[in-house]
Amino acid sequence: MIYLQAFVDAVALGTLFALVAMGIGLVFGVIRLVNFAHGELLTAGAYALLFTKGMPLPVRIVVSLAVVVALSALMEFIYRPLRTVSPATVLIATFAVSFLLQNAALLAFGTQGENVEFLTELNTAFVVGGLRIRWITVVGLVVGGLTLAATGWVLRRTDAGLQMRAAAADVQMARLLGVPVRRVVVMAFLVAGLLAGIVTLVLAVQRPLITPTFGFQVMIPALVGVVVGGLDRLVPAALGGFAVGFATVMLSSILPGAQRVFLNTVLFVLVITILLLKPDGLFVGRRRAVERV
Repeated sequence: MIYLQAFVDAVALGTLFALVAMGIGLVFGVIRLVNFAHGELLTAGAYALLFTKGMPLPVRIVVSLAVVVALSALMEFIYRPLRTVSPATVLIATFAVSFLLQNAALLAFGTQGENVEFLTELNTAFVVGGLRIRWITVVGLVVGGLTLAATGWVLRRTDAGLQMRAAAADVQMARLLGVPVRRVVVMAFLVAGLLAGIVTLVLAVQRPLITPTFGFQVMIPALVGVVVGGLDRLVPAALGGFAVGFATVMLSSILPGAQRVFLNTVLFVLVITILLLKPDGLFVGRRRAVERV
């Protein structure tokens, strides 16, 4: 019964990590940029919920999503001049933006966390066959699943989605074929921001204590998931994020209480082993060799 309980929680956390991983993978796929400041989008959305405490629920949700999407658009504007520089320079720039936002939050709000008090009633639980399931677990699964499905539909069935996929496959060829690459890049950041905003709403219920590292703590394992799944493919990236979230909860339930401090160590040993065996990613199929002319 303990493992069945952990399985339910693992699926819920894996779904959220899949959304974060898809946002990271979407931006990387289009402009080959790993946005280390992606976690700060979650932090900004959580603080927006904190500032709107006491306002009507729809207002809080809209303000939080708007802040996250606006910050994501601002990041695209900041990174725009860096698209022609070396990958190492861009990587350092994203680190700088991440730590700048973290330290700005630290100066503004201090190290002490604050309770966001958002949809607290969803933290109550119901019992099914001996399983104690929180309502937010169910809501997270439904919202995460629908969001992943909707994002997949947009990417596969709409012109904007096809353009993003074309740019992700080969940005130079997409530009030659008339794809408005600049607009596609902006769209990728906006979609990634929207995904981050949805994750924020669910996490704010599950983890109501908001600190300056609220999003960073989620971004790192999600980024590991992206690498494990396949950095340059959206579906494998999302699957990798799900796998890391799922493994985190399951390993936590398997390890004895005194040994849970080694959870991250065990998890990263597994990740390193996977990457040694499949460097391209766990969920990426075998690549065909392409003849260069």
